[in-house]
Amino acid sequence: MTQSVLIVDDEPMTLNLLRMMLEPVGYSVTGVEGGVAALARVNQNRPDVMILDVMMPDMDGITVCKTLRSLPETADLPIVMLSGKTHLNAEAEGLAAGANKYLFKPMSRTDLINSLRAVLKDQN
Repeated sequence: MTQSVLIVDDEPMTLNLLRMMLEPVGYSVTGVEGGVAALARVNQNRPDVMILDVMMPDMDGITVCKTLRSLPETADLPIVMLSGKTHLNAEAEGLAAGANKYLFKPMSRTDLINSLRAVLKDQN
């Protein structure tokens, strides 16, 4: 069964790069630019897992994550946060918001795929 991934990032190049990393190993990938679009997309069609950028102009990933965790229908959605934010509290802030995993940009394809597999396995 193909698992669906929703990638949320305000940079089209990042969306394309992540798509190129994930589609060859069998994930069905949808990308949206921004937090507001992410919330709308999840309402329309819940993915199996979300890759969520932290720094976005319309609604940051921390707010998106907290919003998803506050709703019963998305409270258990696996979320991997992805950010170039490297200050000491960045990872703790993302995990406290409800992310299952926090990765720093740039990350390797192997790290990304292993992280997705780990958070999806935790759901089963």
